[in-house]
Amino acid sequence: MRLLAKWHIWLAWAFGIPVLMWTVTGLIMVSRPIEEVRGNHLRIEQAEHALVLPESEIASAETNLKEMRVVMQNGRAVALLTGLDGAASRVDMTTGEAIPAITAADASQIVSERIKGGDKVRSVTLFEANEVPIDFRRPKPVWQVALEDGAHIYVGRDTGEIEAVRTRWWRIFDFAWGLHIMDLETREDTSHPILIIFTALGVIGSLAGVILMFLKRKKRRSNPA
Repeated sequence: MRLLAKWHIWLAWAFGIPVLMWTVTGLIMVSRPIEEVRGNHLRIEQAEHALVLPESEIASAETNLKEMRVVMQNGRAVALLTGLDGAASRVDMTTGEAIPAITAADASQIVSERIKGGDKVRSVTLFEANEVPIDFRRPKPVWQVALEDGAHIYVGRDTGEIEAVRTRWWRIFDFAWGLHIMDLETREDTSHPILIIFTALGVIGSLAGVILMFLKRKKRRSNPA
């Protein structure tokens, strides 16, 4: 018991300061919303204007296009378009013809070509923008291709691109992160009253522990007997 008590004291000295440091820095990080930390509150909101390219049918004044990205899909140049309303679509860069939304078979083929083990599909499910799973959390329609190893591959229905890869470990990490920031609903709010209160209590507890260690050592020195 004496040996255990001695080890306990040495471990307390070794980890007391780091624990105090972690709790103090944690309180600093959760005290302000991440949007404010990033300076988003300083940005002056600008009116959005449609993307217009001279002599282009794809990006004309009538398309209400917000942005355009060109990628290669199946050996051809494809323009991925995002409208001012957030809607996504694809067109062939050569012909300008609209490319239809991908099917379940298309999603499976994309995953098999771009993901290791992507040919071992357990299920393919379509999710609309307003009902996406918690491990995707983006308001866009996607095909969820669930693999036998537990991975979920999300393929944009209107973009034909892999939007996210969620492994089993990613979902475990995501759940642990939600517990860590005490936000299991959105798992994104890193600054809310409950988290701040408990972090502050952690700082107080750690600080009290460090002070007690110093006081106890000082008392032992003054009373060696």
